[in-house]
Amino acid sequence: MTKTAEPKRCHWATTDELLRDYHDTEWGTPVHDDRTLFEFLCLEGAQAGLSWRTVLAKRDNYRKAFHDFDIARVAAMKDKQLEKLMLDPGIIRNRLKIWSTRDNAITAIGVIKEFGSLDAYLWSFVNGKTLVNRWREMSDVPASTPLSDHMSKTLKKRGFRFVGTTISYSMMQATGMINDHLVGCFRHKRCACE
Repeated sequence: MTKTAEPKRCHWATTDELLRDYHDTEWGTPVHDDRTLFEFLCLEGAQAGLSWRTVLAKRDNYRKAFHDFDIARVAAMKDKQLEKLMLDPGIIRNRLKIWSTRDNAITAIGVIKEFGSLDAYLWSFVNGKTLVNRWREMSDVPASTPLSDHMSKTLKKRGFRFVGTTISYSMMQATGMINDHLVGCFRHKRCACE
C-alpha cells in the first residue's frame, strides 16, 4: 500500500495535530465575519504571554463562556458573570484578560456603529486586501511590523485592550489580512487567492 505524501506546511504546524488542523483549515484564510473577527481579537489577546496551542486547546470553552463571541451578548455580560469565569478551568483565568473581552465587545459595538461592521474597520488597515508575503523560512516572519504598530496604537486609542503590536500582527495573520504562510507551504497560494 502506498502512503500518500503529506503536504508541505509551515514548520510550526508539523508537530501537533491541533495546530496542524488549525493551520490547514483556518490560519491565513481571509475572515470577514464580525463574530469570527471578534473571536480572534479576544483569543489573540488571551494568548499574551502564552502559546497559541494553549489558547487553541481552550477555544471551545471560550466559545461557551463568551456566548460564542456574540458581540452584543458579551458586551452585556455583568461583573457577576465575569467573576464566575474566574473559577472556570476551561479558560485562562486572568482577571484582566477576562474583563477585557467584555470591554472589547463594548468598544466593538461603537466601531460597528461608526463603520458599519468590525470587518470594514479592521480590514481598512490593509485597504481591504490581503497583504501577501513571500517568506521562505520561519525566521523571516516578523513578530510585528510598522503596520501592526499602527493598528495596535489605533485600536488602543479606541479603547480596545490586549492589542499590542505582536497581538495585532498575530490577529492579522490568523484572519488572512496578512498571508504569512511560507512560499513552500501548500496553503500559501490558496490563502493568496481566497
